Amino acid sequence: MNHDALDITEAHYELVISVDARRSGAYDDVDKVRMRERIYRVLETAFTHAKMARDAVHLEDRGDGVLLSVPGRIAASRLLGLWLIEVHEKLRDENRGLAVPLGLRIGMHVGPVRHDGRGISGRAVDLACRLADSSVARGLLDAEKADLVLVTSQSLYDDVVGAGGKFIEPAHYSPARLELKEGEVTAWFHLPGRTAPVIPQPEPAPPAPAPSSSPTPSSPAAGGPLHAVDGGEFDGEGFDDSDEFEVVGDGMSGHRPGGVGIHYNVIGDMSHHHHNDYQGNVHIGRNTDRDAEQGRG
Repeated sequence: MNHDALDITEAHYELVISVDARRSGAYDDVDKVRMRERIYRVLETAFTHAKMARDAVHLEDRGDGVLLSVPGRIAASRLLGLWLIEVHEKLRDENRGLAVPLGLRIGMHVGPVRHDGRGISGRAVDLACRLADSSVARGLLDAEKADLVLVTSQSLYDDVVGAGGKFIEPAHYSPARLELKEGEVTAWFHLPGRTAPVIPQPEPAPPAPAPSSSPTPSSPAAGGPLHAVDGGEFDGEGFDDSDEFEVVGDGMSGHRPGGVGIHYNVIGDMSHHHHNDYQGNVHIGRNTDRDAEQGRG
């Protein structure tokens, strides 16, 4: 397809087709050459049988697949109908007698495409490639032991597939949501020669863990009532083992006789003693301006 005269700043609406081979990395160097020969035989035979001139189609080699674009003057329904059937039939013919049959994933989308001396580009190209390479397409091809899976964009399904036509059966397509780099999209999946595939649903995310019901030391649920002590000192006498204390203002803490532990919430200064034997700096009462003057004197 000659695009030399086209202005590369102009985008033309075209049907983009991405063709990928299943598990191409498993082929050794010799088998990979044969794999590529089969892909080209399949595609070119299908174009011939669908009566589409080879020079009317842009084709780029992708190593383990092919990227194509078809101009708007060729009806997309022909590619989704007759051409796809011919691809499937030729692929089945190529796979006869092969220990490892060739599997193809085909992604299709219509959108603006720009051509330059190195090939085609645009979001339509990106999306067609993402669809063909999606994990759902890969999994479906393996799970159904199929030769071919077609993935179309939502817009292509709405505009072309949904209307039906020769060799196009909308009821044989199934939708699925895909998480792509560009965001979440809906795609439609079809296995030629079969009814609508069953798309495996993703495993639901595990529920978030419930908030811990373990009582915190500052919560009355940890034991007995919460006692407030406003300044001064206390040694825990007269309280149950499960009691808790909140010290408001300047305060000191102590221990129950016998070493029974007590939880405290402290607001303000705090010192610690055991039976009037103080550890650390001790202050009883509140600071005043006079105290500050005496401290400086």
